[in-house]
Amino acid sequence: MMRIGMLTSGGDCQALNAAMRGVVKCIAHSGEQVEFYGFLNGYKGLIYSDFRMLTSKDFSGILTKGGTILGSSRTPFKTIREPDENGLDKVEAMKQNYYKLQLDCLVVLGGNGSQKTANLLSEEGLNVVSLPKTIDNDLWGTDMTFGFQSAVDVATQVIDNIHTTADSHGRVFIIEVMGHKVGWLTLNAGLAGGADVILIPEIPYDIDKICEAIEARDKRGSRFTIIAVAEGAISKKDAKLSKKEYKEKMADYKYPSVSYEIAEKIQNKTGHEVRVTVPGHMQRGGAPDPYDRVFASRLGAEAGQLILNKEYGYMVAYKNREIVKVPLSDIAGKLKYVSPDASIIQEAKMLGVCFGD
Repeated sequence: MMRIGMLTSGGDCQALNAAMRGVVKCIAHSGEQVEFYGFLNGYKGLIYSDFRMLTSKDFSGILTKGGTILGSSRTPFKTIREPDENGLDKVEAMKQNYYKLQLDCLVVLGGNGSQKTANLLSEEGLNVVSLPKTIDNDLWGTDMTFGFQSAVDVATQVIDNIHTTADSHGRVFIIEVMGHKVGWLTLNAGLAGGADVILIPEIPYDIDKICEAIEARDKRGSRFTIIAVAEGAISKKDAKLSKKEYKEKMADYKYPSVSYEIAEKIQNKTGHEVRVTVPGHMQRGGAPDPYDRVFASRLGAEAGQLILNKEYGYMVAYKNREIVKVPLSDIAGKLKYVSPDASIIQEAKMLGVCFGD
């Protein structure tokens, strides 16, 4: 009898359920006798032994369901070695709960921080297999993460819808897209939605360059400008600050987010009416699109096969259009950034997209 633990950690996204379903169906189809234990609310469930037995009924009808049936939460890696408020050693607690349930493997579905903790547990001697979840598509070692394409679809729909009102009123519209430290989501949604300006963290912007792009559109007779801004976008001026200086600046920051700062500066410099739209967590919600349903199912199946083969310490990844396994030790703590020299950036510039540089 195999015993498999599963948890979903960090921010939720589309296709988490589809990926778990893929793992379960693969192992069940093999004929192997197995029990599944779902840890609730991410690593917290593993730390505090909050779990429930999962049956085939739990995985029926969830392929198209967004979110996660197990719940999720953030357990920051930087504090994972620190005792909790009651003095509990969190790492030791996770290990003991793993052994008490006599688990053969722990399946972790998560993003960058979750993968670091998965690697830590692997180094501590637990059998771990992980899957790459995040709308940011910023995990090292994989070309794609599940949740990303669905989030691109949502953000693109927002940009599409903004076009008509921007044209009707002759306004500059800023759409703030999620992504934090990387710009994959903003870049792809911006291109798919026909944004005129795309601002991502990897390419610090000059506000004057943005205003020049807006005025150039005016001269060509365009009534509006659409700007897709990553939530982690940064100006060239701020990019030159030290971490300490930037932290001090942000401590007194008067804007809700960078988009509102950009909007105010554009309005002051050009006289244009500017509006900001922040779709926020809509980008992580809703049903997974068909691509993510297929992709997450494939990843889940391959993760199940790794477990059946007793191959542990890997994240299932997607490289060069093939599903592969990559060692957790190779990917933990690394982010996959957009290179300013990437072909997709150069091609966007050929299309006339301004990156503020």
